[in-house]
Amino acid sequence: MPTRYEASTTIDASPQRVWALLTDASRYPEWNTGVLALDGEIAPGSRISLTAATSPKRAFRLKVAELDAPRRMVWSSGMPLGLFKGARTFTVEPNGDGAEFSTVEEFTGPLAGMICKKMPDLTDSFRRWCVDLKAAAEAG
Repeated sequence: MPTRYEASTTIDASPQRVWALLTDASRYPEWNTGVLALDGEIAPGSRISLTAATSPKRAFRLKVAELDAPRRMVWSSGMPLGLFKGARTFTVEPNGDGAEFSTVEEFTGPLAGMICKKMPDLTDSFRRWCVDLKAAAEAG
């Protein structure tokens, strides 16, 4: 059974401004309180390394599995043979003069239930991601 976390927000900034923040890896720690470091280039098929405030001693190695500018991006990671997989999807949609942003992460695979039981609840970090992105985008 998959485990899923999600959050969304309306942002009073252009989708292009939101997208620019989401795809500039080096600036994540400036606006995202949940990200201590994000190393690498956010480009199709590239590998990035994310250090999160929820696990400051561990860097998560992720693949930019999908990049459809300026609307959709997917970061993924997992174990061999699909035993455990995580995929985080970011979506930016126009909304009048602003944007609708959503992020969803789903954990799947035969070991997902066991691994997810040991993970902290990520609900608050997903909400914080939206609050931080909204504040940064609206600040210009």
